[in-house]
Amino acid sequence: MPSTALAGIRILDLSRVLAAPLATQMLADLGAEVVKVERPGVGDDSRTYGPPFAPGTDTAAFYLSCNRNKRSVTVNHATAEGQELIRALAVRSDVLVENFRTGTLAKYGLDHESLLELNPRLVYLSVTGFGQTGPYAERPGYDGVFQAMSGMMSVSGHPEEPMKVGVSMVDVLTGLYAATAVLAALRHRDVTGEGQFVDLSLLDCGLASLSHFAMNYLVSGEVPTRRGNGGYGGIPSQAFLCKDKPLFLVAGNDKQFTAFCAAADRTDLLQDPRFATTSARIAHREEILPVLEAILRTRTRDEWLAVLDEHDVPAGPFNEMPEVFADPQIQHRGMLVEVDDPVSGRLPLLANPIRFTATPVGGYSAPPALGEHTAEVLHSLLGVTQDQLSELRGRGVV
Repeated sequence: MPSTALAGIRILDLSRVLAAPLATQMLADLGAEVVKVERPGVGDDSRTYGPPFAPGTDTAAFYLSCNRNKRSVTVNHATAEGQELIRALAVRSDVLVENFRTGTLAKYGLDHESLLELNPRLVYLSVTGFGQTGPYAERPGYDGVFQAMSGMMSVSGHPEEPMKVGVSMVDVLTGLYAATAVLAALRHRDVTGEGQFVDLSLLDCGLASLSHFAMNYLVSGEVPTRRGNGGYGGIPSQAFLCKDKPLFLVAGNDKQFTAFCAAADRTDLLQDPRFATTSARIAHREEILPVLEAILRTRTRDEWLAVLDEHDVPAGPFNEMPEVFADPQIQHRGMLVEVDDPVSGRLPLLANPIRFTATPVGGYSAPPALGEHTAEVLHSLLGVTQDQLSELRGRGVV
């Protein structure tokens, strides 16, 4: 039995920046062999997205966030010889992932139709801003654009100001959709023997992620309003300022609200028909929130967290990054790992959050230096000799 879930799967990764590299990193964590193809001398654009950079290097932390457990090979796809190398690698791969603008790789004979002819079992995933079809198909775009266009910003922020989610959330979510799509296509390939083309759009993924916000609009026709740090579920479900610091409190159903009232020594609220049920609290949102704000200001954040925990009421602090990684639960779950890097020494990385019983996520390797594995991969997979490699380098192919 394989020791990892995707042992034996090879992925040819032609992607750059964030969304697609996150997907291939996920698949690499799960045991797939990922060969990352980069431009000679330049590499993935995100290598330069710093500071900060890895200690002693010119590799940005941004690149490190989505390229662990991969091998880096440099190939210039704009040259005829480079195109032949990529075709040869694609024939020996199970999956190809790319995120060039629509139509770009077709100019070099590296589009899905060309490569599926050579390898009918190939799963070819293309991640683009707007997809392969439609009036915007050839437009460029980045995460912020898609947060705006998908409606994500329309439901984020304060009532008077739409806001972008701080993290590149559409990229992250698209990476998860992409990894899921690859797994489904591999399952289909294993059953039928046929590969396929997967067309994934960041705009589509951004809209799909609106989930119940979009569904509420489709059912009711009412445009969602922005509520800052307030939620759309039961009341309360939002941030509150305590005597010293804020916390986030969720007591959205009747059981939790009853427990909150006991913790706050305000069981009288349960006798008020405006606040006695979940639906009543939602209907009287503007009346109950000032009452709750006044209650929460009577104690410090840590005092509230202790008493709310005693009463089994969901709540948590607003952690800055140092507090996140000092949290005992985060530490217990092993969400911070360190790997050996030949230049930086011990390099901290975020761990994969998936916990398997039969095929656990294996060890972690540092994100590769540019072209670190060119000779190794081209020799082992394509039989390229050292003399041939030297000639290719002299001509700017690798």
